[in-house]
Amino acid sequence: MRPAWRVASIRAAEEAYMATLPAGTLMQRAATALARRCAELLADRYGGAYGRRVLLLVGAGNNGGDALFAGAALARRGVQVAAVLLNPERTHAAGLSALTAAGGRTLAAPPDPVDLVVDGILGIGGRGGLRADAVDLVARATGTRGADGARPTVVAVDLPSGIDPDTGAVSGEAVRADVTVTFGALKAGLLIGAGAVHSGLVELVDIGLGPWLRDDPAVEVPELDDVAGWWPRPGPGDDKYTRGVVGIATGSAVYPGAALLSTGGALAGPAGMVRYAGAALESVRDHYPTVIPTGRVADAGRVQAWTCGCGLGTDERAKAELRAVLAAPVPACLDADGLTLLAEDSVVDTLRGRPAPTVLTPHDREFARLSGGGEPGDDRVAATLGLAARTGAVVLLKGDRTIVGTPDGRAYVNPTGTPALATAGTGDVLAGLLGALLAGGLPPERAAVAAAYVHGLAGRYAAESGPVTAADVIAALRPVLARAGIWGVRSAT
Repeated sequence: MRPAWRVASIRAAEEAYMATLPAGTLMQRAATALARRCAELLADRYGGAYGRRVLLLVGAGNNGGDALFAGAALARRGVQVAAVLLNPERTHAAGLSALTAAGGRTLAAPPDPVDLVVDGILGIGGRGGLRADAVDLVARATGTRGADGARPTVVAVDLPSGIDPDTGAVSGEAVRADVTVTFGALKAGLLIGAGAVHSGLVELVDIGLGPWLRDDPAVEVPELDDVAGWWPRPGPGDDKYTRGVVGIATGSAVYPGAALLSTGGALAGPAGMVRYAGAALESVRDHYPTVIPTGRVADAGRVQAWTCGCGLGTDERAKAELRAVLAAPVPACLDADGLTLLAEDSVVDTLRGRPAPTVLTPHDREFARLSGGGEPGDDRVAATLGLAARTGAVVLLKGDRTIVGTPDGRAYVNPTGTPALATAGTGDVLAGLLGALLAGGLPPERAAVAAAYVHGLAGRYAAESGPVTAADVIAALRPVLARAGIWGVRSAT
């Protein structure tokens, strides 16, 4: 897992650490790493950094100082460095002196051409979008052309100016970076919502801050090794029952496709058997001969977990099926119509009284119905954790950067999301896969995180061949599991 923190935690760590160091040490470390990365980007694009043109967009304070000291280091390597100062009277004096001493210059407006733009306008203390003058400056700088005729590479210092460092919200105009070089610790806003989109490739520079971060992280980011390590794999002594049996209570006469998609997602998971219970049993039987179909949850037989709700409908039959799932003493994943029905009752009382864990998988509008307080808003992590705490359930809030929150306050952000998954039925596939992971024995938060991670990989893989459908995601799950090294059968030796 990669941890990320909110600004208050980072500021406290910086203050404690800087008290033990000579003045300016952390800024010099950050600037040196920033200059190195800019030089690498120039070398990758042009074959070298010497003679290339770099423009610094410099705001007040330490973020601008980082950019100026990095510009000085680049100038000493033969790079042509110019800086536009947005607030000259508040510019970091030592950084500006270092830049001019190294041969850099200040300009009133962006030159043309520019090969690389460094965004040093706002740091982690900034809030809200860019001011009008900064918006105009960024537009002109990024609208120039490099020596190769393409737009300049944009590198953000610590975070793109205009995004909220804690929530990733963009309330106005913000810089869109190709690369963000961030220092000391990941900022939560670089990983969530619009902030993740604006940040591009995020690269963390170690400046020695780690041991001074005393608070718990705001969010954690799963990595491939985490998911591969959690994923249940059959051993030599397993059979179809010991691997876990997942029940799928989805679909209806109106939405039989939801049953097929959720069952298809479950079949790609680690469970040894899939039981289907619902009105689409004939369609499921025809498409998936290994699945055991019945008409009702009560007739399905023993399972280790349920997925319920996708295309279930909201009639009396659907309500009875949901009640049967909630009464079962096994983990349950509730999606789509299951969430709509749940919202009609007392969500808190219903879920807190369950004899087993529950995972809720809402999109924003479903979240609003469940919470009774509107859509998640700018702080998606806080909203997710709030609903998890109220209901006692693990909440998977869908989005380009899906958030998983637990009742005890832990939050995870999925890094593999893709807009290609914003199409009908992909959530059904996710719910089925998640149910299979629950049946395979994973704790609910790990099942939710792992399902979102692999589902995102499958969406990316499917998108390589063109526009994505939910059926494409199902087809991609197995090759993705194999290609990523997540799936494998344990040897008897």
